[in-house]
Amino acid sequence: MVERFLERTEFKSYNDFIANYKLLIPEFFNFGFDVVDEWARADPAKKALVWCDDTGLEKVFTFSDISRESSRIASMLKSKGIKKGDMVLLILKRRYEYWMAATALHKLGAVLIPGSVQLTAKDIAYRAKAANIKMIIAVNEEYTLSEIEKALPQSPSIIGLGIDKGKRDGWFSLEERESFPDSFERGTGDDAVKATDLMLMYFTSGTTGWPKMAAHDHTYPLGHITTAKYWQRVIDNGLHLTVSDSGWAKFGWGCIYGQWIAGTAIMGYDMEKFVPANLLRVMEKCKITTFCAPPTMYRYFIKEDLSKYDLSSIKHAGIAGEPLNPEVFNQFLKAVGIKLTEGFGQSESSVFLANYQWFEPQPGSTGKPSPLYDLDLLDEDGKTCPVGEEGEIIVKNLDKKFPAGLLKGYFENGEVSKKCFEGGIYHTGDVAWRDINGYYWFVGRKDDVIKCSGYRIGPFEVESAVLEHPAVLECAVTAYPDEIRGQVVKATIVLANGWEPSDKLAKSIQDHVKKATAPYKYPRKIEFVKELPKTLGGKIKRAQIKKENEQIAGRDSQA
Repeated sequence: MVERFLERTEFKSYNDFIANYKLLIPEFFNFGFDVVDEWARADPAKKALVWCDDTGLEKVFTFSDISRESSRIASMLKSKGIKKGDMVLLILKRRYEYWMAATALHKLGAVLIPGSVQLTAKDIAYRAKAANIKMIIAVNEEYTLSEIEKALPQSPSIIGLGIDKGKRDGWFSLEERESFPDSFERGTGDDAVKATDLMLMYFTSGTTGWPKMAAHDHTYPLGHITTAKYWQRVIDNGLHLTVSDSGWAKFGWGCIYGQWIAGTAIMGYDMEKFVPANLLRVMEKCKITTFCAPPTMYRYFIKEDLSKYDLSSIKHAGIAGEPLNPEVFNQFLKAVGIKLTEGFGQSESSVFLANYQWFEPQPGSTGKPSPLYDLDLLDEDGKTCPVGEEGEIIVKNLDKKFPAGLLKGYFENGEVSKKCFEGGIYHTGDVAWRDINGYYWFVGRKDDVIKCSGYRIGPFEVESAVLEHPAVLECAVTAYPDEIRGQVVKATIVLANGWEPSDKLAKSIQDHVKKATAPYKYPRKIEFVKELPKTLGGKIKRAQIKKENEQIAGRDSQA
């Protein structure tokens, strides 16, 4: 399948890869028709999805199965009023229905918005208003459904509600698709979907304001050929596992687009929570051939007795989401015999930097640039950084080549989009340095986004929730170093009059945040202070707090 979209698929060296990687993008490219249906036509028995959950349920789906079921869902959604350009929020965890529903939306030309099962009513209402969402399809779980229903009075654009299976008043079930035809005709005229039409939006957290909507068009899956085939090195007719909930951009990176184009099946493990031993047993039993997960999971893996598991089927393993500790690299190599290859990108992109097959991975380095992106490092004056100097990672020459996989802008936010693409370059907001051999070494965000166990957490959202507690007068949310999770959320709090610091109060604030926003965002550390450090202009000095956090964590680790 890759051959349909690349001038060449084999390269002799990294320089050859950079110079001669050329995408072929059809004017009316549509992932549902041109990848899923095409695989079903060319190889009807080819595996697409191997799925299991913690209850022991197992299912295997071919591309023919996904083609048929997605067509039925597309017809069903069309009958319920969903059309090209309509926004649909999917909150389906790792249920196998996600792959079918996502493909159906792509066939329709509707816009897919992935959502986490941990979203609260407040989160859902914000998304519904910001994106003018027409429909929500969710897992049949009481917490999720009740939060959606609480959000409905503030979500006037929604015309329908669906669940993966079962019955609930006011909701339809995806099981109803059985009464619809198993083929779906490609749209024509005004219903025709072009490669440049909007396909997918990720809500992505920042340090100020509510999450922005990173908008991708239908070329986005093609941008992930480099992600899947050349970084993750998936194998045709193999089985790839990327550990991610479907509500995150990492799922798009590793669980559907580039992988299916490259011909590998996806391992869908619908785990209720991460238990290292359970995941390792699934990897062993299903004979995973390629694997990708956040460094946090590898940290847990190396604490297990890996000699108890036969992982010999794994030919390649990668990491993304946060920088890789060299100790983890070395211990996993010793235990499994595989060199972990780090990759780096954003919800706004496909893989920017990666460790490719033509050079040795350097523990802790994010690798070298993808051929899709003309990358550079700029200093504060907008000049290219010399070797060894830190600067912002940027994508330049967008007027000459706008890469597939890069966002087209932030939906309904022209001001932010303009700033993001200022000067004809894309500003990532991430800082790195480059060594003499061309390897990039990630430093961190220019802003203060917190990366905890692979999650990106915007301080503004957490601060807003903390400040809703009656005891809180002021709050600054920052990252605090953590050996296992990379970083955890810390809230530095000034209490209102009449309140005194205590462990009981800290627990009350944490419980409040878990209810006010997605529970994973709650501050695992709370410090009560008399006042927050501020500039003369009244701005909180978060950089100072972060530096103090690092110093405290450093002392604690040496104690």
